[in-house]
Amino acid sequence: MNLPIKVYKGTGTYSSDVICNLNNNKVYKKISNYSSDIICNINQNKIYKGTSNYTSDVLYNITDGKVYKGTSNYSSNIVMTFKDGKIYKGTSSYSSDIIANIKDNKVYKGNSSYSSDIEFTIDGRVTLVEFVALWHAVKYAY
Repeated sequence: MNLPIKVYKGTGTYSSDVICNLNNNKVYKKISNYSSDIICNINQNKIYKGTSNYTSDVLYNITDGKVYKGTSNYSSNIVMTFKDGKIYKGTSSYSSDIIANIKDNKVYKGNSSYSSDIEFTIDGRVTLVEFVALWHAVKYAY
């Protein structure tokens, strides 16, 4: 049995600060483990809406550090690109297009490294696909 990986608001560490948790390839609301509270689920390199595994419910697919909308693999449908701990808008690699950066399991706004700019903290190591699922839960489910 895996322990869930929790995502906390900012630098919070209390259970009341938990935004979502990742357990067995599913992202749940807050500290829940009920199927009705599943925000999205992961299957290989794809992230699906809720508990679905239908192609029509693919939110993102991730290939070579690039996050594509739905099942697309066209560069015009790249939502964000991961490179060297930074998340860039679309296919950009310009510092002005940095959406967030990740250091020591903390996700900072833009290119910041100030603790006041920590958007959320992940209490464990995650793969890129798991990170994207958590990012989706934090950014779009709340």
